[in-house]
Amino acid sequence: MTTREPGARTRLAALLAPPLLWLVLAYLGSLAVLLLSAFWTTDPFTSDVVRSWTTDNLRAVLTTPVYRTVALRTLGIALLVTVLDALLALPMAYFTARVARGRLRRALLVAVVTPLWAGYLVKAYAWRLMLGEHGVVNAALAPFGLHGPGYGTTAVVIVLAYLWLPYMILPIHGALERLPAHQLEASADLGAGTVRTLRSVVAPAVRPALLAGSVFTFSLSLGDYLAVQIVGGRTQLLGNVIAAQVTLDLPLAAALSVVPVALVVCYLAAVRRAGALDSL
Repeated sequence: MTTREPGARTRLAALLAPPLLWLVLAYLGSLAVLLLSAFWTTDPFTSDVVRSWTTDNLRAVLTTPVYRTVALRTLGIALLVTVLDALLALPMAYFTARVARGRLRRALLVAVVTPLWAGYLVKAYAWRLMLGEHGVVNAALAPFGLHGPGYGTTAVVIVLAYLWLPYMILPIHGALERLPAHQLEASADLGAGTVRTLRSVVAPAVRPALLAGSVFTFSLSLGDYLAVQIVGGRTQLLGNVIAAQVTLDLPLAAALSVVPVALVVCYLAAVRRAGALDSL
């Protein structure tokens, strides 16, 4: 068995090398082209891309107040969506992994995964109808004299939190499902209460999965531009600002795109030390 193992690993590496090479070229190559095009400029009359070296685009992104405001707003919304999804996912994943049994557990997992099969636009426009002036949200709040959030930043946070919630639930569910029951029993036998058990036993097991799920919610929220167009009203995020600049000033759009890429890279570097990437 030992003599065959190196040969099997060699064959497996040979099989995986072409797709891995393609992924490296597709992702890293496209990022390199993106970074390179950020140093180009456009013809003011024809809007054609001129391949002349300049740092004006990056300087404009860093010094223009409106771009800084949009970048900070986008970062804040991405972090808020991540926190909301974590708060919602923790009790839901605990129930599906440690409380529900048999058919109920399977039914709940199907309910979590099913929204991923629906189209993005279908779900976003469904929320647009619900949050509209005559939608079900206002209808439900009207008897209490309240009014829904309508279209704007709050609506964007709600829709993004809904869209990416399954990506937070599933890693946490897997971590809790793998948590040995005897550890919880040992904690109880040693006199630890519920809070102490959650802090000392459950939290260390869930933390890497929680951070892994946050990678999805944070990065997907950071680059989203359709939800804000559908339910955002006048709210502007980096995604739709970049989309608006693509046809007008491609190098400036590339320079703006460097901002979310840099934020995601920084976030990945921050969670890597916690072992979160091993749970992806």
